[in-house]
Amino acid sequence: MDYEAALQLQREFHSEVVAGQRPNTLILLEHPSVYTAGKRTQDFERPTDGTPVINVDRGGRITWHGPGQLVGYPIVKLLKPTELVGFVRTLEGALIKVCADFGINAIRIDDRSGVWVSDAKGDRKIAAIGIRVASGVSMHGFALNVSPDLSAFGQIVPCGIDDADVTSMAIELVRDIAISEVTPVIEKYLIEALGKVSA
Repeated sequence: MDYEAALQLQREFHSEVVAGQRPNTLILLEHPSVYTAGKRTQDFERPTDGTPVINVDRGGRITWHGPGQLVGYPIVKLLKPTELVGFVRTLEGALIKVCADFGINAIRIDDRSGVWVSDAKGDRKIAAIGIRVASGVSMHGFALNVSPDLSAFGQIVPCGIDDADVTSMAIELVRDIAISEVTPVIEKYLIEALGKVSA
């Protein structure tokens, strides 16, 4: 789904959840190739070749979305809407469990949001997270690199981190993996995790 169409859908669902007209909702999808920049993105982190970037009202910096990446937008009324860091940690925990189910040892890294693989080859980000909470309801979310072409990340400073690489489940598993393999596992762990932090 086109990023801007998905953003409009998020906004509509967000308004409906805030108004009590829709239950908490999780959107899972893939986008065509696009760069999006959160509020903290700096000019030097943007593509140098003039590639268009969509500015968005989420936390974090610039990232890429595209085919082979499973993007999730949890639009949920939070029990503790002021505890944004706790909500991010909840998402990280669910994504770490997803990776573990596939045999990938993913972790959190202090002072860095998202989900990482870390070993003798260094730190590699496998999932990015950028959230916004308005009127007690979350929007935006996470992007899990399942099997994307990671070369698009080479045009930017992803998430403002210039001393680590990005990776994917396919690279870590050394095999092809389809979004359809990962989606039910994501649903399982996210629905479980979101049930603990949503009203």
